[in-house]
Amino acid sequence: MEKFKHVMDLLIKYHTVLGYSLLSLLTAGGERIFSSVVFQCPCSATWNLPYSLVFLLVPALILFLLSCLLSTRAKRLMTGCCATSREEYESREDGPGLCVSMAMCCHFTLAAAVAPITWIAVALLGGGFYECAASGSTWASRLLCPDQEARNCSEQLPQVPCQKAKSEQVQELLKELKAHSQVAGWILIGLLVIILLIFTSITRCQSPLSFFHLKFWKLYCKKEEEILMNEATKHAIELAEENVKCFFDGSQPEEIKIPTSQEWKKISSQYSFSPGHQYYSVLHKYVNQRKGDCNT
Repeated sequence: MEKFKHVMDLLIKYHTVLGYSLLSLLTAGGERIFSSVVFQCPCSATWNLPYSLVFLLVPALILFLLSCLLSTRAKRLMTGCCATSREEYESREDGPGLCVSMAMCCHFTLAAAVAPITWIAVALLGGGFYECAASGSTWASRLLCPDQEARNCSEQLPQVPCQKAKSEQVQELLKELKAHSQVAGWILIGLLVIILLIFTSITRCQSPLSFFHLKFWKLYCKKEEEILMNEATKHAIELAEENVKCFFDGSQPEEIKIPTSQEWKKISSQYSFSPGHQYYSVLHKYVNQRKGDCNT
C-alpha cells in the first residue's frame, strides 16, 4: 500500500511532464501508423510535392488547433474578452499586464506546439513525406541532378520513392533524400529544445519569487482550484436540488447564496504575482479587498 501511494504521489507530482510525454508518444505512434497505412506517394512530378505537404502539415495544424482548443490557459484568457467593453478592460486592476499576457500566450502556444512538432519531427525522421515531396520539387532536382544527365535524372526523380526509377544511379538518390529528411528532423528537435530552454530560463530569471516561494505559490494555486471546484460542485448540486424540488412541489425556493456574475468575473482573470502584495491568486486578492471594504 505504501508503494502504491508513493507511485501515485510521483504521478501527481510529475503529471505535466508525464502528460506531455504520453501525448508525444501517442502522436509519434499515430504518425507511424498514418504514414505506413494511409500515405501513398503518387510518384508524379505534379502531385508529389502538394500531396506530401498536405499529409505533413495539415495533421500538424489540426493537432495545434486542438491543443489550443483544449488549453485551460487559452480558455481563461479568451473567455469573455470580446464581450468586455474597452473602458471596462482598461480599468481592470486584477488582470495581468501586457508582458505577462504575452508570456502566458507564449507558454500555452509552446505547450500546444508539442504535438504538431512531434508529428513533423517523427515524419522527417521516417523520411517518407520528405522523400516524396523533394522528389517532385524543382530545387531538389537542381541539387541532386547537376551533371550532364540532369534532364534524364529530373524526369526519373519523381519515380524514386516508388522504386521505379530506370537508372540505378538515380534510384540511389533515395538514400540522400532520406539523409536530408533525418537531418532536418533532428535540427527541428534541437531547435525546439533550445527554444524551451531559453523560455524556461527567461521566465525563471524574471520570477519575483525565490525557488521555494514559487513552489509554495504553485501548491497554493493547485489546492485553491481543487477546493474551488469542490465547493462549486456542492453549491451547484444544492441549487439544482432546490430548484427541482420546488418545480415538483410547486413551492417557493429557499435563498441559496451564489456569487454574482460580477464576482465570478473578478476571480476569473489571470493573475501575476506582485512582491508588494502577498496575494497568491486573484481569488485571494478579491477576498482580502472585499474584507477591507467591509471593514470600512
